[in-house]
Amino acid sequence: MTAFFEGIQYLFVNILFAPLDFLRHLELITWVGANTINWIFMAICACAIVYWIKQLRIFDDAGTENQDTTAHSFLK
Repeated sequence: MTAFFEGIQYLFVNILFAPLDFLRHLELITWVGANTINWIFMAICACAIVYWIKQLRIFDDAGTENQDTTAHSFLK
């Protein structure tokens, strides 16, 4: 039974957390390199928010959105 748990430990520590260990080591060398993935995720989120707001504006301008407070049955 201990071999099973040691196998799980090996999987997580040596295999699945290897990219995080690489980023931790990279941070000591260059801050920009270690945080590049964060900047990429922030850029993707910013693009998604801009797209979402454009879509909301399209539906708002077309008047197809039901803004009545009784649109949901639980708000009666």
